[in-house]
Amino acid sequence: MKKILLLVLFVASLFGCEKNFEAINENPYNPTETSMEALFNGVIASLPLGWNEQFYVHNEKLYEASQLGALTAHAWLNTGIGIDEIWNNYYATLKNIREIERRFELFKEKGGTEEELKNVRAMLKIITAYKTFYMTDLFGDIPFFDAGRGIEGLEFLRPQYDTQESIYKSLLEDLRWADAQIETNPFVTATNGKPLYSFGSFDALFKSNMQRWRQFANALRLRYAMRMVEKDRAYAEPIIAEIIQQQKPLVKKGGEIVVSPRALGFAKQSTHWTFREHKNLRMGTTIWNVLSPQNKEDGSGIIDPRAFIFFEPNNAMKWTPYPNVPGAVPPVEGGAPYGGQRDVNFDFKGVSCLYSPFSYYLIRDEADVPEILITAAEVQFLKAEAYLRGIGVAQDNFQAEIEYSDGIEASMLFWYGIAENTYIWEPKPQVTQAQIFGYIFHPAVSLSANGFKLETIYTQAWLDMFRQPWEAFALARRTGKTPRAGAPLNYFRLNYPASESTYNAENWSAQTAKMGGDRNDVKMWWML
Repeated sequence: MKKILLLVLFVASLFGCEKNFEAINENPYNPTETSMEALFNGVIASLPLGWNEQFYVHNEKLYEASQLGALTAHAWLNTGIGIDEIWNNYYATLKNIREIERRFELFKEKGGTEEELKNVRAMLKIITAYKTFYMTDLFGDIPFFDAGRGIEGLEFLRPQYDTQESIYKSLLEDLRWADAQIETNPFVTATNGKPLYSFGSFDALFKSNMQRWRQFANALRLRYAMRMVEKDRAYAEPIIAEIIQQQKPLVKKGGEIVVSPRALGFAKQSTHWTFREHKNLRMGTTIWNVLSPQNKEDGSGIIDPRAFIFFEPNNAMKWTPYPNVPGAVPPVEGGAPYGGQRDVNFDFKGVSCLYSPFSYYLIRDEADVPEILITAAEVQFLKAEAYLRGIGVAQDNFQAEIEYSDGIEASMLFWYGIAENTYIWEPKPQVTQAQIFGYIFHPAVSLSANGFKLETIYTQAWLDMFRQPWEAFALARRTGKTPRAGAPLNYFRLNYPASESTYNAENWSAQTAKMGGDRNDVKMWWML
């Protein structure tokens, strides 16, 4: 009953608020009741991470797999609860996406033109791409091309699984189209003299700022083209070349693409609940060795200022990492570093809290700490990799170091900006330009001082993904060169939800047989 109540409260918090999400609970299939604008608003409203998604998948699986954190105990084995939430969120949203596509056709049947729709169609393609890439990179092959079309006919009720390769290439083509079609000048009209269709303020992400949508589209193109470059360089490299050489609009420093609770009008209670109830995540030795190579408990050996944003000392005010490879007899950890008692007595984390927890302010805030879609730093690190490897551009170590250094600066400013602008964070931490430059040129960090090794770039990208464990998981799977202790990663995907074997049995059986079973060690298509 507790879980049911939490689910009800969660749904109410997402879909019952008055600001921005007004009409999303209306019937999505009745044009007289729900507009395209409201349906699109609902698609944007599906972006915040689910409670169980974070609890059972991110905190229990992906932080451990990526080694951005360390698990003190494997106490929550029912990953299927989080998998169900991810799967159901995506396919419920995909139904609304298909309905908006149908409304586009109705608009044209009533005298509108395709040209009038080009901005809103591009927006829909971009947000569909973001959500679908997220899904396929967790599961591999998934139903996509025929999925969400149940209202169109019985033949779509049990969609077949599409290959990850076909999904990737289709989405990348959609993003290319979107970038080419978007009109950023709000005063331009269609050739028939009518204004371009706009979702206006129902676009709660960018308020129909089309330049921001172009930046989003190209940042996604760069991310996913690089992700598949090892598998199909002939397809991916021209995309990377086009974006960098033609200087396509990209996410820039200070313009990170995030889901802001305050801006979108919802209370982000899920993250604190996840950490408070899960309890078992701590700073691990892997990330600590990067943040503080000297491993001093008093924190004097910390070289990366982001350490003070990501983590905090244990109850005895010591910086003590939990081993990512704990051995046969794991150390015992306790306390309540994420408990609500800290709202009253901030310094008390429980006497048995022996290892450094994640920053309480970072996970406690409900209004100002955003959920991240893509950062400017990630874009810079992708460009640095392109120049260092000569992918889509001439190989250039000097330019690689420029992009890499800009990425570190963007990451520092982004993370400290979050802390400085979070209402509950006291005292407000600050980072100086001197500290940033000192870190960039530190012998353990400098790209040139480290012999222009790719691992140096991957380490910084991995750090910037601290609250995107799914992206760090993808980077670890793609490269095999992110910081890691112990055996190589052998956990590559989530299992399909149990419901698929019941409600889509024939297609599920064919898919799992093709894979040799619904196993976690089945690689993504883009992995070597």
